[in-house]
Amino acid sequence: MSEKKIPAWEVFIQPKTGASFQHAGNVHATDKEMALQNARELYTRRQEGTCIWVVKTENIVSSSPEDQASFFDPADDKVYRYPAFFKVSKKAKGL
Repeated sequence: MSEKKIPAWEVFIQPKTGASFQHAGNVHATDKEMALQNARELYTRRQEGTCIWVVKTENIVSSSPEDQASFFDPADDKVYRYPAFFKVSKKAKGL
C-alpha cells in the first residue's frame, strides 16, 4: 500500500494534566490504533506528554483566509473581551 493511500492523522499532545492540547504534527496510519501507536513512538519518546489525541486530517474543518473579515472582525468592537479592558485591584498581588 503506498503512502498516498494511507490516511493522514493529526496529532495533538497534552504536555501535562490539565494543560491545553498542542498540535505536534501528523502521522500516516491505516486505523486509529495504529495512528495512536505511531504518534506515541514519534512524538512522546521522551515522555513529553500525558495524553495524545489523533484525528483524521480529513475530519478537520477550518475557516479560509478569505473568511477572515466575517469570522474575526466583529470582535473588534467588543473591547471587554480583552484582559487589558479590566482594571486590577492594587490589593491583588502577583497579577
